[in-house]
Amino acid sequence: MATAKNNPLFNAVADDHQEMYQYYDEYVRNKGNTEAQTKWSNQLIWEIARHAVGEEIVIYPLMERHLGQEGVKLADHDRDDHQFVKENLYKLESMNVGTPEYDGLLRSVMDHLHEHNDSEETQDLPQLFQAIGADRAQAAALDFKRTKKFAPTHPHPAAPNKPPFETVAGLMAAPLDLLRDTFQKFPSHEEKEAAEHRAQQKN
Repeated sequence: MATAKNNPLFNAVADDHQEMYQYYDEYVRNKGNTEAQTKWSNQLIWEIARHAVGEEIVIYPLMERHLGQEGVKLADHDRDDHQFVKENLYKLESMNVGTPEYDGLLRSVMDHLHEHNDSEETQDLPQLFQAIGADRAQAAALDFKRTKKFAPTHPHPAAPNKPPFETVAGLMAAPLDLLRDTFQKFPSHEEKEAAEHRAQQKN
């Protein structure tokens, strides 16, 4: 079984997972500060949306192609997990940040994501690495990172999540999202660096 050290695709995906947990920790840490919680909530949702599309475009098709029927089963299960997350994040957009209802739904999303992410790290990615090897894993990691740059910054639960429609629907949604994000608050570079420092101390 490949270790994280020699599995670049695992590293790319797992790094994203840790960023999600870090942003959520910052959201919780700032309880009572609606402005700060809004920033970290936006940052978290942005990361989850981009991460999900990157996986749906790059990783799940590889699983289906190289892991046979088991890969199809795993990819379909992962897409169902993503759909649950997208639908609930979409609900959050009509709720007030920092309220008990918002906090409870976001916590439910993160609990679901923890299980989903753990499954990817312990099952999907190691199996895929064994099937495609180091060179293809490196190429897939680069594709994954590149795709995230063009992915929507908000969840689109109604968008198709299987090829070829996932690609077209996802990329067509990006410009509108980017325009909307211009008017929303996100953590500053300094705030993100401070959060990274706190996460490192925690570990």
